Amino acid sequence: MMAPIFEVCSASAGVIALLGNMPVRLYPFGQYDGEIQYPYAIWQNIGGDPPQYLDRTPDHDNYSLQVDVYAKTASEVLAVTKALRDAIEPHAYITRWGGQTRDTETKTYRYSFDVDWIVKR
Repeated sequence: MMAPIFEVCSASAGVIALLGNMPVRLYPFGQYDGEIQYPYAIWQNIGGDPPQYLDRTPDHDNYSLQVDVYAKTASEVLAVTKALRDAIEPHAYITRWGGQTRDTETKTYRYSFDVDWIVKR
């Protein structure tokens, strides 16, 4: 069970312009083990639940996702974050703008945010 974040974002011209299209550099499970090409983004489930009904099975699932964007420059990480936001918001809710950090070793930038997604079954 997963929210359709990849399907939604990979259909966005703005996201593809920044994260490519073969493949779209938006990776699940909060990690990527291949050779890193910047910019890229990762996402992972951090919570969620199905509703509980007494008279029927759930008709949707609730997902909470964390998205982390990585880039070589601050302007690039902000541009990717904006493109992802614009692709996601017609379908789900951004619930947290998180940390903005720079890795001391790689000197790359990171922007984190959370998304709550309601997915009909």
